[in-house]
Amino acid sequence: MKELMLILFSAMITDNFVLSKFMGICPFLGVSKKADSSLGMGTAVTIVMILAQLCTYPVYKFFLLPFDLVYLRTVVFILIIALFVQILEMAVKKLFPPLYRALGVYLPLITTNCAVLGVTILNADNEYTFIESITGALGAGLGFTAAMLIFSGVRSRTENADIPAAFKGAPSTLIAASVVSLAFMGFSGIAEGIFGGFGG
Repeated sequence: MKELMLILFSAMITDNFVLSKFMGICPFLGVSKKADSSLGMGTAVTIVMILAQLCTYPVYKFFLLPFDLVYLRTVVFILIIALFVQILEMAVKKLFPPLYRALGVYLPLITTNCAVLGVTILNADNEYTFIESITGALGAGLGFTAAMLIFSGVRSRTENADIPAAFKGAPSTLIAASVVSLAFMGFSGIAEGIFGGFGG
């Protein structure tokens, strides 16, 4: 249980895929202007991460590894992710039309979101068990959502702030993103300190 909590906390905070590993920056910068679209994108990415992990783990463990086809891992994982993104896009379009319009082109771009692919590959490289892989995917998705929501709040403040004209728009957005990233990096080492004290 301690190991699962450590994986979950690390994926959410200390090894946050957006703010520590700098994966998934495109939707992070493109959809984070409003809290509702940030939450919608974060939820969509979390669902895709978990579903993709549910399928990529057995494919990798029982097909690619035994038959020495690990070199096909990236291609196979992308195909699985693309399948779930298409299903999710159709579901969101049918059930939540306003959210579908708010996410725009960034919803189908989850297919090429390196954070989703990164989770599946990192879990395989770390040789996680099935439960550990799902926990890692859940933590990465929750961390992605948290980063999106926090950054949407920061962006709303910077866009309403009185700043020099040269820093308005993209410059202030990138500076704000770097400050949020530095704040998350301040948590490095905390996970081991917290969960290292728990009994096995």
